[in-house]
Amino acid sequence: MGERVYLYPKWIRAWHMINALLCLLLILTGLSIQYSEPGSGLIRFDIAISIHNVAGILLSISYVIFFLGNLFTRNGRHYRLEPIGLLTRLWKQGRFYAYGVFKNEKPPYPIGKTQKFNPLQKVTYGFIMYVFVPIVILTGWGMFFPEIIIDEYMGVNGFMVTDILHITSGFIISIFLMIHLYFATMGRTPGEHYKSMLTGYHEEHD
Repeated sequence: MGERVYLYPKWIRAWHMINALLCLLLILTGLSIQYSEPGSGLIRFDIAISIHNVAGILLSISYVIFFLGNLFTRNGRHYRLEPIGLLTRLWKQGRFYAYGVFKNEKPPYPIGKTQKFNPLQKVTYGFIMYVFVPIVILTGWGMFFPEIIIDEYMGVNGFMVTDILHITSGFIISIFLMIHLYFATMGRTPGEHYKSMLTGYHEEHD
């Protein structure tokens, strides 16, 4: 039995669960808006629009809490990247996910007191949380208030560009969420990491 380490404070766990729920709502309503005609689809068009808008506003608030939380608490250190030797570390972690995990090898960068994320997670989470989520939020607000969007730039419609950026970023976040849910099963047991997110504690293994 390894040492239990408190890695996930209450605010992170609450934010994580609320954020996951909002993302699922945005994905479901976004798909319904994108691929349905008014009056048909997974969710009725007008209802899907309303839910999507409310969830988007709540996600914006959630993101501000995440950003400030990482800025003013120690949780932000988990997202910092050390560029020296990064490619080597990414290769080791990628090899583990592609091969080592199926051979019961020990992870090259196990979760512990000093690191909550492995190198591949740091890069992926960094891009998602500091690039694609801000893009999807900003473009969402742009479409909510279309008067703030540049009408046309170099012959290209500003609203169309905003819409494409919003949909593309949302799609990337959706793919990340599915991969994230799968990789979360790669603990000592499939439910180990999910349990940690509920209790806040991670058990270090020898």
